[in-house]
Amino acid sequence: MENYETKIGIKSWAEEDRPREKLSAQGRRALTDAELIAILIGSGSRNETAVELSKRILHHYDNDLNKLGKASINELSNFKGIGEAKAISIIAALEIGRRRNDFETKTPDVIGSSKDAYNIMRRHLVDLNHEEFWIILVGRSQKVLAKELVSKGGLSATVVDPKIIFSIALQHKATGIIMIHNHPSGNLKPSHNDVHLTKKLAEAGTMLEIKILDHLIISDSGFYSFADEGLF
Repeated sequence: MENYETKIGIKSWAEEDRPREKLSAQGRRALTDAELIAILIGSGSRNETAVELSKRILHHYDNDLNKLGKASINELSNFKGIGEAKAISIIAALEIGRRRNDFETKTPDVIGSSKDAYNIMRRHLVDLNHEEFWIILVGRSQKVLAKELVSKGGLSATVVDPKIIFSIALQHKATGIIMIHNHPSGNLKPSHNDVHLTKKLAEAGTMLEIKILDHLIISDSGFYSFADEGLF
């Protein structure tokens, strides 16, 4: 019985469907997103080239590389023609691109604004499908002492224990704390719990002489700062 899933290597493709050759001749910026992903995939099937398969995957994610970057190995492996090895190659390549973008944004040693705190934490919180709660600990002159993961949660919430936060702050002899958590939904509006927790911690920090400087909510599209919005 003939196997209709025989893989077709890039060298067997039509000339216009050879992204490696196109990259070599015209440069990397000449390639579409699908052609770049096709190079990672390397081969398609008898009925579909790697470029066509890449277009199908991108279409599923609304042609948005940020959405594709959140996909798991299992999700990508559900596409016919994508096995675990190819899924891992796609995920690894997108992660390298994300880290390069983070590297090009210099991480500040001193926090002078909410944007500085965002630049420090962005790489840890974008592309996550669950909530995480972090703190940045600062000393005198707003110098960054450390950043610590406090808790992980589900799709819409994470449980935060104030005792743990201030215990960590005391260990580092911090004078200030910046709280940060992400909203995987993309909604930057603080929830009732977000506001309540911020006020609760600010009051407790006053007693310990450890100031809550800000609380950031981060999503793939940007961030929300409690301090910038005058909520302290």
